[in-house]
Amino acid sequence: MISYIKGTLEYIGDDFIIIEAQNIGYEIKISISAMQNLPSIGESVKMHTYLYVREDAMLLYGFLTRDDLEVFKKLITVNGIGPKGALGVLSTITPDELRFAVIADDVKTISKAPGIGKKTAQKLILELKDKLKLKDYMDNVSSEVDNSQVTLSSTVKNDAIAALVALGYTSTEAVKAVRTVNITETTTVEEIIKGALGKLANF
Repeated sequence: MISYIKGTLEYIGDDFIIIEAQNIGYEIKISISAMQNLPSIGESVKMHTYLYVREDAMLLYGFLTRDDLEVFKKLITVNGIGPKGALGVLSTITPDELRFAVIADDVKTISKAPGIGKKTAQKLILELKDKLKLKDYMDNVSSEVDNSQVTLSSTVKNDAIAALVALGYTSTEAVKAVRTVNITETTTVEEIIKGALGKLANF
């Protein structure tokens, strides 16, 4: 099993890249969101990979973070969602946004992904409800802030997200907007909501 590939980014295609590592060129399929965060051609890149084997092909799928890879592996366990569908989901929403969409039964957000209709989105939510935990999102949030600010930051973020949902936004939209706000030790819930509303107006 290939856990990850680190090498030089040699080529960027429509839905794949080629990385050269030790004189071998690896063709790796990636999501649109990953495509948008690649370095320039000729620079070093590390991709966490998943080897998908079927009767007529062996395909490598790549992800910039291990969290993306783990969520991808959970997505392809859902009946009716193959690797292509899973990449489509991750091209549309982030792993954290997916966790909130699943927890909040947000069919609308998930069904925005290409090839994912309402029924498939409902099935995804049902099958991943116990696999995609809110704790994983909170762990990611915690890793982004200073240890002394973890509890405070997590609390005000959650309060702001809850308030935005109460205003009619989906959980996914609320999470996405709140994550764009610069939060410090003294930032209040009201300030986060104000900043998030400004971003939501431009989404």
